Amino acid sequence: MLTDPQRQHAAQILRDAELRRSPVGPLTGTFPEIGTDDAYEIQLVNIRHRVAAGAEVCGHKVGLSSPVMQRMMGVDEPDYGHLLADMELSQDRPVPVSRYCSPRVEVEVGFVLGADLPGEGCTTADVLAATERVVPALELIDSRIRDWRISIADTIADNASSAGFVIGEGRDPRELDLKAIEARLTSGGELLAEGRGDAVLGDPAVSVAWLARTVARFGVSLKKGHLVLPGSCTRAVDVAAGATFTADFTGLGPVSLSFT
Repeated sequence: MLTDPQRQHAAQILRDAELRRSPVGPLTGTFPEIGTDDAYEIQLVNIRHRVAAGAEVCGHKVGLSSPVMQRMMGVDEPDYGHLLADMELSQDRPVPVSRYCSPRVEVEVGFVLGADLPGEGCTTADVLAATERVVPALELIDSRIRDWRISIADTIADNASSAGFVIGEGRDPRELDLKAIEARLTSGGELLAEGRGDAVLGDPAVSVAWLARTVARFGVSLKKGHLVLPGSCTRAVDVAAGATFTADFTGLGPVSLSFT
């Protein structure tokens, strides 16, 4: 367990790394006693810092939603981070790679909430009832930890490695079998990754319900209008300047992101 001054110091290290586009060594090396509770507090320090500077929380993301990634990290549940309005990207405006440290893209079925979700006891039925639409999404992930040498505490403290997102139009979730949605990620005509909705905890709505229950323990709720990214249904793919990535989802259509 870290002291509050140590948590503040760790948060400053990550802020500086992001500002300077200069990744740092793992926090677990600098703070060997760091735990997941410390990491979430460090994440919140930096979210509060950005909100105080004018940013707005517009949703949340779930990470480590596949059993493979959980085994790699030595954990038995996902983690989460915050989405801020200034992280939203546009399909029509190329994104400078130089804005990030080591960016990658992930393919997700996003949930746009039409009503607040309950916290404790939230079920997949609650998620479907509260979701206005599910949307094709690309999440831009980035690590302020050098060479992605991350432990679970590192990625949680680093806002679950989140950096940006872009979404498409979407549909009512009750019109789709979310578990059976197939997604293909391509660039320049080359297939880079593919997966299904059930790669995310068996059902992406299960991931959203888990998130609602988990953040409720911290007095946080998932609200009407918020976007929830439940986790990637494919592997993450490294970004390169000049590339355009398109994720095409059965029943949802495509979403794209270009880089300069």
